[in-house]
Amino acid sequence: MQFSIADQIIAVNVPSWAALEARVAERLARKRGFALATINLDHIVKLRRSSAFRAAYAQQDLVCADGNPVVWMSRIAGRPVALIPGSDAILPLARIAAKQGVRLGLVGSTEPVLRAAKSYLEREIRDLEVALTVAPPMGFDPEGDEARAIHARLADAGVGLCFVALGAPKQEIFAALGRREAPQIGYASIGAGLDFFAGTQQRAPLWVRRMALEWLWRAASAPRRLGPRYLECLAILPGQLVQAFWLRMRSDRI
Repeated sequence: MQFSIADQIIAVNVPSWAALEARVAERLARKRGFALATINLDHIVKLRRSSAFRAAYAQQDLVCADGNPVVWMSRIAGRPVALIPGSDAILPLARIAAKQGVRLGLVGSTEPVLRAAKSYLEREIRDLEVALTVAPPMGFDPEGDEARAIHARLADAGVGLCFVALGAPKQEIFAALGRREAPQIGYASIGAGLDFFAGTQQRAPLWVRRMALEWLWRAASAPRRLGPRYLECLAILPGQLVQAFWLRMRSDRI
């Protein structure tokens, strides 16, 4: 599945959970870094507006589908992919890291959240070591000197896999910088996943997620902040569906 945004093509190149785990395991074993991003309608809205965000996405090695509309569009286009939310990927990827003896880093959110998330992860996953946690201050520049210093600290701590919870587009821009500053580290952008572990945010119940209504749950929980965001997502959905139909038609003609 791919999306045409401005003059750039962004492809979902990790079609399944099995593919994600295999590719991450292989890269960690070889100490080959990577940047992992997820794409959803909100990201597409932001990508249309920001050339810096598009440049960061161009440097992501692995891109997954985060959001049911992306999964539905992939089926319409005849290029089906699995739903792989960043928050759901944390535990599987952390288990791979623990199995290979790879140290973990956590960047983003707040110090209390990181402490709680570190405690949860090390309690949940045997032999996992969270070697470094960093909560950047408000106004943090993901491409600035402070960001470069964080990448150096991650490398000095021997981190092989870093979960980045800065929100889009900061986390993807930070990870793209990491590919240059610390190319041996794998960076996974995971949004609010650490807050779920810490209990500072409540995720939608499983039955809500199974009905593809997590967006509605989140909008209801913070209507002033998230309501306008989801309205923008709904506004671009028809055009994205047309694009998916066009991809299907073009594939059928080949």
